[in-house]
Amino acid sequence: MNSTKHISSVPDIDDTRPLSGYLVVSIEQAIAAPYCTRLLADQGARVIKVERPDGGDFARAYDTRVKGEASHFVWCNRSKESLVLDLKDPKAIVQLRKLLLKADVFVQNLAPGAIDKLGLAPQDLRKSNPRLVTCSISGFGDSGPYGKRKAYDLLIQAETGFLSITGTPDTPAKAGISVADICAGVTAHQAILGALLKRGRTGQGDHIDISMLEAMADWMGYPMYFSMDGAEPPVRAGAGHATIFPYGPFPASDGTVLFGLQNDREWASFCNLVLDRPDMANDERFKGNAGRAKYRDEIEIVICARLAELTKDRAMELLQAAGIGTAEVRDMAGLWAHPQLAARGCWGEIETSAGKVPALKPASGLSWEPRMDPVPALGEHTQKILQEIDEIADLQSAASSKENKN
Repeated sequence: MNSTKHISSVPDIDDTRPLSGYLVVSIEQAIAAPYCTRLLADQGARVIKVERPDGGDFARAYDTRVKGEASHFVWCNRSKESLVLDLKDPKAIVQLRKLLLKADVFVQNLAPGAIDKLGLAPQDLRKSNPRLVTCSISGFGDSGPYGKRKAYDLLIQAETGFLSITGTPDTPAKAGISVADICAGVTAHQAILGALLKRGRTGQGDHIDISMLEAMADWMGYPMYFSMDGAEPPVRAGAGHATIFPYGPFPASDGTVLFGLQNDREWASFCNLVLDRPDMANDERFKGNAGRAKYRDEIEIVICARLAELTKDRAMELLQAAGIGTAEVRDMAGLWAHPQLAARGCWGEIETSAGKVPALKPASGLSWEPRMDPVPALGEHTQKILQEIDEIADLQSAASSKENKN
């Protein structure tokens, strides 16, 4: 492991964390790269976020919903240090390169080609630091006919066919969260962990080229295979399912009930205990998901008529007694107050410049607690990190002088 403890400005309070002692430097903005590096920080890595002097990461200004802070930024940037550098200034590039000499990981999601123009091409950085793992995140990758295109989350949802299967038969709909960005961030995170494991065996770093298109295309595996060789693609089914039925929301007498069936065993239990129609359980037309999907209109009439006789609570009782998966259709207030999250102790707190806010605890092992340090103010750690960079330069100079004397 490339030790960084001598330049750490944040005391490592828990060296049981898997990435404790690793230094990650990131030139990042928006969601994909910041989410990736936050996952690394959760696991104990020290993450230095390089930001522009004119406002920093533009996600800081998306909204002011978290006590004056931006919701996206608070979500993706806890446990990091903010270093403001004007990368148009050659002196800043020199400082950054010195910092990267001691880094384990360098992540960036600038516009295509921008990192090379700055003199920070991954292959050049590894000449000075062979153990460095570099990761570039872009919309379409660093090659191919789309390599220079700009990409936003919605554009990738469109290019990967996500919009073609999401929404209603009449209207496509995008996901309500930045699903393509999150997908790319998670993919980058797991690839970086793999590269660090390999480096532990070989001593050599590596470069990872993550494209939002490719990451999201992998998540689209089911609909791709479903429509292989020119077969009909899944239909847009709203909150239902294109190939499984019954599956989704249905009206009860006083609200909505959401449930889903997976197999013939559940179908038989549903018919007997919920619909009170044992004859439908034995109807050969309704065997298998394909059969029920084929006759969904006929089945839906029976379901809606039965549920119209029941309150939402009574319908849920019968569904659960039948062993059918059910869910409440919650809004954001309902998610904040979810009893399961509270019962499992999933909530912690993080500091922001406006005070403490609740935050979900990330996944961890039984033997270590995830890191949940403050969300940094713009440039909050600049002077401290620049001092460390000077110390690195002094150490290099001393080592070089010693070599020359020998």
